[in-house]
Amino acid sequence: MTERTILVPKSTESESATKGQHNEPHLARALGNRHIQLLAIGGAIGTGLFMGSGKTISLAGPSVIFVYMIIGSMLFFVMRAMGEILLSNLNYKSFSDFAGDLLGPWASFFTGWSYWFFWVVTGVADIVAIAGYVDKLAPGTPLWIPALITPVVLILLNLPSVKAFGEAEFWFAIIKVVAILALIITGIVMIATHFTSPNGAVASLSNLWNDGGMFPHGMFGFVLGFQIAIFAFAGIELVGTAAAETKDPEKNLPRAINSIPVRVLLFYVGALVVIMAVNPWHSIDPASSPFIGMFTLAGLGIAAVVINLVVLTSAASSANSGIYSTSRMVYGLAQDGNAPKAFGKLSSRKVPQNALLFSCIFLLAGLVLLYAGDSVIGAFTIVTSVASVLTMFVWSMILISYIVFRRRRPALHAASKFKMPGSAFMPYVVLAFFGFMLVALGQADDTRLALLVTPVWFLLLGAAWHFNRQTPLQQARIAEWKAVHDAEAVPVAG
Repeated sequence: MTERTILVPKSTESESATKGQHNEPHLARALGNRHIQLLAIGGAIGTGLFMGSGKTISLAGPSVIFVYMIIGSMLFFVMRAMGEILLSNLNYKSFSDFAGDLLGPWASFFTGWSYWFFWVVTGVADIVAIAGYVDKLAPGTPLWIPALITPVVLILLNLPSVKAFGEAEFWFAIIKVVAILALIITGIVMIATHFTSPNGAVASLSNLWNDGGMFPHGMFGFVLGFQIAIFAFAGIELVGTAAAETKDPEKNLPRAINSIPVRVLLFYVGALVVIMAVNPWHSIDPASSPFIGMFTLAGLGIAAVVINLVVLTSAASSANSGIYSTSRMVYGLAQDGNAPKAFGKLSSRKVPQNALLFSCIFLLAGLVLLYAGDSVIGAFTIVTSVASVLTMFVWSMILISYIVFRRRRPALHAASKFKMPGSAFMPYVVLAFFGFMLVALGQADDTRLALLVTPVWFLLLGAAWHFNRQTPLQQARIAEWKAVHDAEAVPVAG
C-alpha cells in the first residue's frame, strides 16, 4: 500500500472563480527582496511599540522584556507555518487562499473578512494615534483634520502601483529602523556616562531589577502586560498577503520570515531594555510614548520633536500597510465570490482600486472614535484590544490550516525546503498560548470589551456566510472542495 501523493492542490477557490477572466489584468510580482524585507520589518514594528509600550511597561514593569520575547517567539512559528504552506503552492495569493483550500470555502470567507476587519480596526487605531501626535506637534489642531487627511494620503500612495506602495513602505520602515537604532545608541551612551535624570535616577542596567525586581507586580502584572503587547506584533503576517506580488518568493519569503527573531531582539527587547535602564520603569508615563520621553530626558529637544514625527510616520506606515493588505484581501474574496464582483476588478496599473477605496471609507470611523472617547490613549486601547482578538483568530486559522496540511499532504510537507521547526507539536503549543492571551485580555475592563465585541462580528459573519453559501458559485466550490478532500483521504493501492 502506498499513500496518494497529492491531488495537485490548485487553490481551488481562486482558479475556479477566475475561469474566463484570462484577458483581465492580474496582480503583478513587482515587490523585490528589499521591499519584502522592509515590509516584514514594518509589519513587526508598529504603532503598538511606539505608542503602546508605555502602558505595557506600567502594567508589567521590567518583565515586559519577557512578554515581547515570548510573543515574538510564538509568532515566529506562525510565520514559518504560513511560509511553508505558501511556498508549497505558488498559486496561493494569501493565507486566506490556503485556509479555503485546506479547511473548506467557509474558512476562506471567515479568514479573509476577519483579516479585512482587523486591518480596518487597526487603521482606525493608527488614525487615532496620528491625530494624537499631530496635536502634540501642533497644539490646538482640530482632531478631524488629520483624521480626514490621512485616508486621502493613503489612497494616493496606493493607487499608482504595487511598486509605489512597496517604495513608500520601504522608506517608512527605514525611518522606523533609524529611529530605534538612534534611541538604542543614545541610551547606551547615557548608561555608559551614568546619566542622572532630574528626579535623581542614575542610568544603569541595575534599574531593571533594583526597583521591585523584574516582576514588580507579580505574575498578575506579567499577564496583564500581554494585553497591549500582542497588538505591537499585529501585521507581522503582512508578507503573507504580498505573496502573489513578490518576485522570487522561494528566496525572498524565507529571508523575511527567518529574520523575525533578530528583529524582535533588536527592535523590541533592545529598545525597551535601554528605555528602562535610563528611566526607571515606575517613572514612565503610560499615557505617552517612552521613546519620546527618553529623548526629552536626554535634553535632545529637537530629537524629541523628530521622534514625534517618526511615531506619526510609524502610524501612517501601519495604516498604509493595512490599506494595501485589505485591498488585496477583498480582491481575493471577490475573485472567489465572497465579495461583490466590482471589488475583483484591477485597474490598468494592476491595482484593485475599488477594493482600495472601499477599505479607506471605513477609516473615517476614526473621526467618531476620537470625539466619543475620553482620551486618545483610551480610544487606542479599546480599538487595539478588538484588533488583537481578530489577529489572533487569523493566526489561529493559519496554524489550523498547517495542521491539516501536514496530515492531508504529507508528500508536500516532506518535500518542503522551508519546514516549520517542531511542526508536529508547535502548532498546538502556539494555539494554547493564544488561549492564554484571551484569558489575559479578560483581566481588565478596557481590554475585556474586545471579548464582548468580537463575538458580534463572528455572528454577523456567520449570517453572511449562511446566505452566501447558497449561491451556485459557492455550492460548486464546496462540492469541488469535498471531492478533493475525499480523494486525498483515500489511499491508493500500489
